[in-house]
Amino acid sequence: MEEFPDIVQFFRPQYSDPDGELSAWARNFLDAEAPTPTFNILSGMTYRIREAFAYRKRHERGTQHPLDTLQTGSGTCRDYALLMIEALRRLGMAARFVSGYLFTGDDHRHLGGGSTHAWVQVYLPSAGWIEFDPTNGIIGTRDLVRVAVARDPRQAIPLHGFYLGSAEAFAGMEVNIKVASVDRAQCAQAAS
Repeated sequence: MEEFPDIVQFFRPQYSDPDGELSAWARNFLDAEAPTPTFNILSGMTYRIREAFAYRKRHERGTQHPLDTLQTGSGTCRDYALLMIEALRRLGMAARFVSGYLFTGDDHRHLGGGSTHAWVQVYLPSAGWIEFDPTNGIIGTRDLVRVAVARDPRQAIPLHGFYLGSAEAFAGMEVNIKVASVDRAQCAQAAS
């Protein structure tokens, strides 16, 4: 595989698994009787996280350890992405973290619409990097707007900020994000 030197860092697990619990969970997606098609592993893991885990907002920065997500059966989109990445790496697949936005248009059926979102890219030889969103059960790029791609979530910090001033002066802050389609004519006009 000619691209191996470029993707080798995406194969290596980044988080500990001292008792092999994460590795065992990942192996549940393999067929014990015959070779398992890669798509079956990837789609099975994506849908299992979507169906079996409870989405829970957390206001703490960063992600929780993948073992915490596995043991509690809950987390945020960033936690789900990290769990899936670490599980796939233990199966010998190159996976990386993606941070961006979920485009919902007028249909707000997805979690995370209108705010930052995270998902996984998996490298498949001859196909390249393919997107898997375990929070919403999305495979492919439908509704996913990529902003940052990293080996580890700590390298892709979502929108954040701080306030400098007296506590009495701070009335609050709200940030709204709107993701919209732009046609090529509008892009050309904006560029000129």
